[in-house]
Amino acid sequence: MTLELKICMGSACFAKGNQENLGFIKEYIEENHLETEVELVGGLCENECSQGPRIIADGVTYTNVTKEKILEILKG
Repeated sequence: MTLELKICMGSACFAKGNQENLGFIKEYIEENHLETEVELVGGLCENECSQGPRIIADGVTYTNVTKEKILEILKG
């Protein structure tokens, strides 16, 4: 079963931390050999900038995402 992880690439989310989150996610996927288990995709701004950074994991939206929250999502 593949986890679809959609990271908002809108300017507000990117500035609020998704730039760092993206790097963290890529590194985690590579280090843990999860390339076939996690599908990482970029998303466009969804006009929810005040709640950024935003990530959607299998249709569930997470707001104000931190590295700790990302680990929870990835470890499922």
